[in-house]
Amino acid sequence: MNIEGKVALVTGAGTGVGAATARLLASKGCRLAVNYRKSKDEAEEVVASILEAGGEAFAFQADVADDAEARVLVEATRVRFGRLDLLVNNAGITEFIPFDDLDAVTDEVWNRLYQVNVVGAFHCARAVATVMRETCGEDGAEIVNVGSIAGLKATGSCMPYAASKAALHNLTVALARTLAPKIRVNAVAPGFITGRWLQDGLGEGYEEVKAAFEKAMPLQAVCDPEDVAVAIVSLVEGSDLVTGQILGCD
Repeated sequence: MNIEGKVALVTGAGTGVGAATARLLASKGCRLAVNYRKSKDEAEEVVASILEAGGEAFAFQADVADDAEARVLVEATRVRFGRLDLLVNNAGITEFIPFDDLDAVTDEVWNRLYQVNVVGAFHCARAVATVMRETCGEDGAEIVNVGSIAGLKATGSCMPYAASKAALHNLTVALARTLAPKIRVNAVAPGFITGRWLQDGLGEGYEEVKAAFEKAMPLQAVCDPEDVAVAIVSLVEGSDLVTGQILGCD
């Protein structure tokens, strides 16, 4: 897809991968809806940076885990820009629970992580599908879900997080089959990503864990948010015959 002049909605775009993706898409000529749940100040900073660079963007608060809020978010994007060509389902949450601490994994943790990481992505995909079919041109439209290596290797911050990302990968393929041929659906699966999420979760052990991952990786490096953003955009700008795929990025 040639993304210049297209409209993109990025969820969880106030920080990290979402913010980097919004900025990268804007630099390539996309008009942006920058969604956030709690990170209002950060989301407004993302929008300000896009506007200062000559782009178009607005911030919109919505909890994608709530279907009604997801629908309002999509409608606000359509009203603002008149169309919707790209959805990046980036919003996600986790808990940091050792895999062997089974008793710490409560039903509340399972339900909350699945509601955001899987059901929230479904809410947004369902809400955008009708708008995309009605407004996108010959290029079609695209959805990119932000999964995780945790969903492929059953590793990561906790067992429910890994399982939720595996479910998101499965949902990606199901949506690709369902929404074809007009809408392509793919996912990226990043590994360790530098930034506040893991810094807060790992605390004082952050640098030690980061160094261990770098040593173990063939490329001797871990992801920055910008690396994941480039992977996301590569799926959008790449072959229009790629759908239902999970692109590892670690």
